Formats: sequence, C-alpha cells, structure tokens
Amino acid sequence: MKKNNDRFKIAIIGAGKVGMTAAYALLLAGGFHEIALYGRDKRKLLGEKLDLEHATALSHKTAITISDDIAELTDVDIFIFSAGAAQTAGETRLQLAAKNLKIVDDLAPKLLAASPEAILLMVTNPVDLLTLRVREITGADGRRVFGSGTLLDTARFRFHLSEFLPVHPRSIHAYVLGEHGDHSFPVISSANIGGQPLVSFPEFSRQKAMEAYYKARDAASAIIESKGATYYGIGASITKIARSIITNGQSVLSLSAVIDDYYDQSDMAISAPCILGRDGIERVIKVSLDSEEQTKLKDCVAALKEAYDASKPK
Repeated sequence: MKKNNDRFKIAIIGAGKVGMTAAYALLLAGGFHEIALYGRDKRKLLGEKLDLEHATALSHKTAITISDDIAELTDVDIFIFSAGAAQTAGETRLQLAAKNLKIVDDLAPKLLAASPEAILLMVTNPVDLLTLRVREITGADGRRVFGSGTLLDTARFRFHLSEFLPVHPRSIHAYVLGEHGDHSFPVISSANIGGQPLVSFPEFSRQKAMEAYYKARDAASAIIESKGATYYGIGASITKIARSIITNGQSVLSLSAVIDDYYDQSDMAISAPCILGRDGIERVIKVSLDSEEQTKLKDCVAALKEAYDASKPK
C-alpha cells in the first residue's frame, strides 16, 4: 500500500450486482481518485462507467475507468474481488466452492502480479475458503489478503438486537464469528453495550438474542428468495472496509483471515475481530469465548476444512 499519498485507486473485479453496488457506494463515500472496473463484457462496463460518471457531478470527483485486461490494472491500492457465481435460492455458500475456486485460481495471481503492493479483499463466496485459497496459491502476506467475512452478518445481528434493545446498532458490541455462512455463531458471552454485559440488560433474553442471530444468519436466503440477490448490505460493508484502509482508521471489524493458533485452531480462514489500517490487517483480536462458543469455533473450522478438501481443484 502506498504511503503518504492521498490518491487512492481501487479496482473492482466483477461487474455484477455486488461489484457495481460497491462501486456506487464507494463513489458516494469518496476518498478515491480512481475506481477501475474489470469484467469480461466491455459493452456492459461502458454503460456502468457512463452511469457512474454522471453521479460524480453530484458527489466526488473520481475517475471511472474500465478494462477487460488484468495487465492494465497497475498501481492499484485495493482490489475488491467480487467475480464469480452468485448464491441462488436454496443454495448454501459452501456449494459455490468448486465453481469459484477455479475463478480465483485464474484471476488472483494475475491481479497481484499487476499490482504487487495492493491489498486484495475477497468478497466472492464462499469467502472463507477463497481467502485461504488466495493465500495458498500466491503466498501473499496475510495482512494484505483477507475477506469481508462476517462483517455483514455482524451488522445484521446488531440491527436485529437493536429491535429489542434501547440503543443504536453501532453501540452494540456483539459479533457473529466463524464462517460467513451456516457455521457462523454469535458471541454472546462477552457482548456488551457501553461496557455493560449484554446479558445484564433487563430487555435481554437468550431466546431473543438467538432469534436475532437466526434472522442475521438466514437473511441472505430470505433476500435471495424475495428479490434474487443481496447487494446493498455488502456494498456498505465493502465501503466500510475500504475507507478504514485508506484513512488508516484502525477500525475493529469482523473479517476473514487465515488463523494461527486461534483457540487451538489453525490453517483456515475464518472471521474474528481484526484491527484494520493502511497496510491491511494489523492484528487479529482473540475475543473472549466461553466453552460453548469455543466448541462452535472448532466445529466451524472442521466443517470448512472438510468442504475445502472436497472442493479444491486436484
């Protein structure tokens, strides 16, 4: 990542709904001198470019460029990897693994060859397995290759908790960790509001908290069932991550990173609270987990390893 430079270039890999929603959200947020769009359909990219350019007259001065050649994506600070098959109704994220691992194998090394100092943010699902795969095939620094993980799951969880707790979701410090998928789990034992344990609030009940978690976990399926795809929430999540990087925000976000001896678990990418700054992930925080939550973490890692071994190209 470039230092002492206020000119930041972000490249979005994949021109689908997630990628283009992220481009629009990033444009409105500002802070980038260039947003580069990469995809296979140059005609569609041209339409996206023109549409976004018109929005710059009402927001921030930002150059919008397009390319169907990865070699042209030089001097990029942050890659947003959203290319690949999307989850469909009745399909789990892990069921996408075989298809999207092939896409990652093809594109990820080329991206980091074009811009070796770039941060690569994985968004395509199953994000945990794909994050691990990029680390394996590129050997890139783990600070600079990570996934959006359970940042959106955590935001959804906090929103649903706020429906029965008298506080804004931003003030609820409660995480969903593990897989961005069915093997995620809520961390309730150490959740708090203003330092006061969540479990001590009179409005709290474990039943309500678990209902909030289930709504968060199942949100993608409900949205896909209703309108075919989810993209606003992840677009906002991507923007939060990118802004924390370029501002050196050192925000604590639940991101997918390859763990090493995290509650005795290693060699898999899962979500845990991470400090995120200009150079990427600065530290993975070992959040306090009770024995039940530690068991869920162990089960999550085991399930992901099994899915990865079954899906990765031989």
